[in-house]
Amino acid sequence: MGFRNKVRLDPSQVQDRRRFGGGTGVAVGGGAGIIGLIIVLAINLLGGGNIDLNSLPDLNGVIAGGGSASSDTLDQCKTGQDANTSEDCRIVGYVNSIQAYWSDAIQGYELAPTVFFSGSTSTGCGNATSAVGPFYCPPDASVYIDLGFFQDLQTKFGAEGGPFAQAYVLAHEYGHHVQDLLGVLDRLQPGEGPQSDSVRSELQADCYAGVWAANAVDTGFLTPLTDADVAQALDAAAAVGDDRIQKEFQGQVNRETWTHGSSAERQHWFTVGYNAGQPQACDTFSGKV
Repeated sequence: MGFRNKVRLDPSQVQDRRRFGGGTGVAVGGGAGIIGLIIVLAINLLGGGNIDLNSLPDLNGVIAGGGSASSDTLDQCKTGQDANTSEDCRIVGYVNSIQAYWSDAIQGYELAPTVFFSGSTSTGCGNATSAVGPFYCPPDASVYIDLGFFQDLQTKFGAEGGPFAQAYVLAHEYGHHVQDLLGVLDRLQPGEGPQSDSVRSELQADCYAGVWAANAVDTGFLTPLTDADVAQALDAAAAVGDDRIQKEFQGQVNRETWTHGSSAERQHWFTVGYNAGQPQACDTFSGKV
């Protein structure tokens, strides 16, 4: 899998705040919580892990101030050929492809930016740091990612990594954007556990990532996927399963504190979406997951 050399990229869908790293700000009111790929790590370790509490985002405030301007470092991302030679441009290409698919699949789809940051940044959900991993913020309808996470995915979470592992991460977060547009996030009930709404919403985002993967070539950006590409996505999904993270960082598994689903469940629902190629297949809210 790669990018078609002559396809045109749209870097305006990505904001680059990395040269403004460390922006903070002041909490000035109520806000909604972030929805992240691995924020479960921070949440689940509060009962006995060594996570730094100061590294957690302010989940109840909206930030005013801090670095929010975009740089022009992505102007070089013009074609698929650039995406094949530059990680930054590859991420731009994935974002373009993911949003091209959902623009066709969902009536009234609204483009959402992906924001690159380094260390910490201000968001509509509060001040966030790279410690929480990639996440989607509903109040400002944006995906946030410190690209250093892709290295952490391998070194800290034991994933194989690779380009399509990166694609999976981004497609998962845009799955949350789709949920936001469809009103799913507004209906979620708080709680933890293997059958909680939190787990169901995360597994649905995994399924939506699989749906995009099944249709990625048809967006015109990518060449055909290989079995190795799909294996990278499945490996990344397993690496961020609740059970695997808990076992690695706590030494034991506590199903009652799950918020994202097991490794096997995350792989299963990505596969369901990939095999079906239709969002309608991603009903994780009926029956047991």
